[in-house]
Amino acid sequence: MTNDERSRPPVHALLADGTTTCVRDATAEDHAQVQGLYEEMSPENLRLRFFAASRRSAVQAADRACAAPRPGYRALLAETQGQIIGLAEYERTAASDGRTAESAERTAESGTAEISLAVAEGLHHRGIGTLLLEHLVSAARAEGVTAFTADALADNHEVLKVFGDLGLRTARRFEGPEVRCTIQLGEDEGYLTAVEARGSAADVASLRPLLRPESIAVVGAGRKAGSVGRAVLRNLRTGGFTRQLFAVNPSVSSLMSVAAYPSVAALPQVPDLAVLAVPAGALNATAEECGKAGVRALVVVTAGLDSAQAAALLATCRAHGMRLVGPNCLGISNTDRALALDSTFAARHPRRGTTGVAVQSGGVGIALLDGLDRLGLGVSSFVSLGDKYDVSGNDLLQWWERDGVTDLALLHLESFGNPRAFSRTARRVTRRMPVLTVDAGRSEAGRRAAASHSAAAATRTMTRQALFTQAGVTATGSIGELLESAALLHAQPAPAGNRVAVITNAGGAGVLAADACAEAGLALPALPPALVDDLLAALPAGATAANPVDATAAVTEAQLHNGVNRLIRHGGIDAVLVVLVPTAVAAATGDDLSRALTHAPGRRSRTVAAVRLDQALPVRLLPAAEGGSIPSFADPRAAARALAHAVRRAQWLARPPGTVPDLLGVDTKRAHAVAEAWLAAHDEGGWLDPRACAELLSCYNIPQLPWAWTETENDAVVAAGRLRGPDGRVVLKAHWPGLRHKSEQHAIHLDVCGDSQVRAAFRDFETRFAGLLTGVVVQPLAERGTEMFAGVVQDEVFGPLVLFGLGGTATELLADQAARLAPLTDVDVHDLITAPRCAPLLFGHGGSGPVDLEGLEQLLHRLSRLACDLPQLAEADFNPVLARPGGTTALDVRVRLLPRIAHDPYLRRLR
Repeated sequence: MTNDERSRPPVHALLADGTTTCVRDATAEDHAQVQGLYEEMSPENLRLRFFAASRRSAVQAADRACAAPRPGYRALLAETQGQIIGLAEYERTAASDGRTAESAERTAESGTAEISLAVAEGLHHRGIGTLLLEHLVSAARAEGVTAFTADALADNHEVLKVFGDLGLRTARRFEGPEVRCTIQLGEDEGYLTAVEARGSAADVASLRPLLRPESIAVVGAGRKAGSVGRAVLRNLRTGGFTRQLFAVNPSVSSLMSVAAYPSVAALPQVPDLAVLAVPAGALNATAEECGKAGVRALVVVTAGLDSAQAAALLATCRAHGMRLVGPNCLGISNTDRALALDSTFAARHPRRGTTGVAVQSGGVGIALLDGLDRLGLGVSSFVSLGDKYDVSGNDLLQWWERDGVTDLALLHLESFGNPRAFSRTARRVTRRMPVLTVDAGRSEAGRRAAASHSAAAATRTMTRQALFTQAGVTATGSIGELLESAALLHAQPAPAGNRVAVITNAGGAGVLAADACAEAGLALPALPPALVDDLLAALPAGATAANPVDATAAVTEAQLHNGVNRLIRHGGIDAVLVVLVPTAVAAATGDDLSRALTHAPGRRSRTVAAVRLDQALPVRLLPAAEGGSIPSFADPRAAARALAHAVRRAQWLARPPGTVPDLLGVDTKRAHAVAEAWLAAHDEGGWLDPRACAELLSCYNIPQLPWAWTETENDAVVAAGRLRGPDGRVVLKAHWPGLRHKSEQHAIHLDVCGDSQVRAAFRDFETRFAGLLTGVVVQPLAERGTEMFAGVVQDEVFGPLVLFGLGGTATELLADQAARLAPLTDVDVHDLITAPRCAPLLFGHGGSGPVDLEGLEQLLHRLSRLACDLPQLAEADFNPVLARPGGTTALDVRVRLLPRIAHDPYLRRLR
C-alpha cells in the first residue's frame, strides 16, 4: 500500500462541548506547531507524557510525527481554526528487536501497535484525545492492526481513564510506577454504543446555539414588505422571542422596533445564531464575517447557490466551527415558552406542542405545521433542513431524544448523508417515541427496478424501505397518511396485536371498514358466543353481533357506550374501531354518539379509533373524558392504515433488538487478499470468474456444489466422470467475462449423461459461443429442492443491502423478495426468510417437511459478513440457492468487484 493510499482526507468532527475540530494526517509543515504543542505543556504534563519533564523530548516527538510517511506508523492531528490542539500516533511493534530488513518488514505487518496521545495545555476534558483515538482506531483497523499497547505512569489517571472509557476491551499490567495497557481493536456492539453516546452528547451540545440561542441576528432584513429577511424578523418579534434580537442592515438604525446595525462586526455582542437572507452572491462573505465574529450557528434561507458557492459556504462553516441549517430553507422554530423562537418566514406561528418536525421541503414543512395545528398537537421544535449541507434528520433525532419535551418525531427526508448512523440513532430513539416519515422519492421506475430478480437492480426505494423497517421508523406514503398515523400514535396506546372489532350504526359503513382493515393486514376475528349474547342484550332490537357489530341506526348514546365498553373489556380484541354515520332515526346525534365513545371507561386499555363519515377534516382528535383524546377519521381506509402502522410499531417494540452472531470459519484476511489480487489484475473491476468466486466464498465457508473448471473437451469428460452422482448426470455451464443470465443465453446444459453427451454439450458451447467462451464449469446435477435467491448490492451511501426470495427462472416474473441492510442480525435474517410470499415452501408447505433453515440462516449471515468486510463487493447473485431438508447449497454464484476504499460508517465526523 502506497503512502498516497494510506493518507485519508481531512474530516471535521464535534468535540464534547459541541465545537468543531479537523482531524487529519500530520505533515512536515506541522513540525513547528507540533513542537510548540509540547513546549507549551506544563512540567507536570510533560512528565506524564514523557515520564520526565524534558523539553528535548518535544523536538524528538515533533520529528517523529512530522517525518515522511512510513509503513507501520501513523500520526493524526486535531486542528481548530489553524491551531493544532492534539496529536495521536501509533507505531507497529515487532516481536524481534533486530534492525534487519526482515524485522522492519515484520514490524510494518505486525498486528500490534504502540500508541501515544497528547492534548494541548488547557484544553483537556473537551474530548480531543478520545476523538483522536477513535479515528486512530479506525485507521489502524483498516491497515490490519488488531491491538494497541500504551505505557503510562500509574498516577496519570486522566489518560488511563481515556483508554478505559473508549469502549474497547482493555487490560492493564502494573510494572512498578508504570502501567502497560493493551487495547483490543475488535469492533463490537459495546464500542459502537460508546462511540454513539459520545457522538450524541457532542451533537446535542453543538445544536444548542441553534435551537436554544441566547441571541439572534437577522442578516439581510430589509425595509421592503414581503422580503424574506423582513418576514423572519417579523416572526421573531411577533412570536415573542425572549432573548436578544438584532437586525443587520447598513441603511437603517431600526427595523420593526428592532435595533439594526451596519454589519455583524458592529453588533454590540456576538450572536449565537445568525439567520442569513442575503443574495447568493453575497452569502459567503457574510458567512465569513459571521465566523470571524464568533457566531456559533447559521440558518441560511438564501436559495439558488451554484456548486462553487455551496462548497464555499460549507467550507466557511467548517473552518469557523459553525453548525449550518440550509441553505434554501424555511427556517427553524422552538416553541419553548422560555424562548419562543420562530425564525421562519411561514405565514403563522407554530402551535406549541410536543412534536418534533424536520423536513427538507419548505412546502411540506408548512403543510405539516398546518396539519399539526388543526389536530391540536403542535410542535416542540421545527427545522426546515433545505438543501441539508450540515444539520440533518439524524442530528434532530438526537436533539429530540434529550430535549425533555418531544414525544413524537416527524421526518420528511429526500436524502441521507449517513444512513447507517441514522439507522442506529433511529433504532434507539424510536423505542422512546414514535418516529414517522414520508417515504419520499418513490416512482414507477423505482418499483420496477425493486421487483427485478437481480440484486443489482435494487434501488434507493428498496434500501429506504429496508432502513425504515429495521430501524422501527413508521414510513407512510403521503403527508395525509403521516398526519393520520401521528394522530393515532400520539393519542392511543399501541395495540397488542392486529385483532380489530368494528362497531357501527350503519351496516354498509361497517362493511367498508371491514374491507379496509383486511386490506391493511388487520384481522377481524369472530366474536365468542358469550360476548355476542352480551352485546345483543345491550344493543337495540335488530342489532347483529358478528364482527363488524351492527348496532343499527336506532342505537342511543347509552347503548353505543355499553357496546363499546363490552368490546374494550374483551381479551380477544386489540383495537376497537367505531364507525358512525349521521341518521335521522335515533334521538342521539352524531355528537351524542361520539360522546358515548369518548366517555367509555377502560378506554385506555385498548386502542380505540373512530370513523365519522360526515367529518369535514381527514382526521381530528376528540377530547376524552378520562383525559387524552381519540382520533376520528373521515375515511375507514385512513383509520385502517393508521391502525396497521400502530400494530407494526407495537410488534417492532416487542421484539428483541437482535444480535450479529460470531461466525466460525471466516478468513477475512484471505478474502481481502483475494479481492485485492483480482483487482490488481483488473483495474476497472468486473465480474469474477468461477474460480475466483469459489475462492472468495470459501473464505466465508459458504457451501457450494462441487464443480470443476474445464477448458477442453477432454477435461470436461474427466471432470464429469469424477463429479457424477449416483444417477450419472452432470450439468455443463458456459462461461465468458460479462455473461450474466445463462438461461437466457442458453449457456447451460442440464441432465447430461455419459461421455458422448458431455462432448456434444462442450462442442455446442464452442460452436455457438466461438470467440467468447473462456471455459466450462462442470457440476453434478443437484438434488431436488426449493430454489431460492440470495444477493447483495453495495450502495455507496447506504452500504450493503442483502436480498432474499424465490429463485430460479421464475424470479423475475414473480418478484418475490425481501431486503435488509447489512450487517444482518438474527432478527433480520428471520425477517428475510419469512417475509417472501413463498416462505411457506421453506417450512414444509404441502407436507414435504421444512428445509435446512439453520443452513439458510448461516448462508445469509455469511453473505452479510462478506458484504460488510469487502467494500469492493459491488454485487453478488446466488441464484439458485438450493434449500433442502438435508442442507443448503449455492448452485450458481456471480460476484462483481469494483476498486473501492473502505469507509467506516460509524466514525464520528461531520459531512
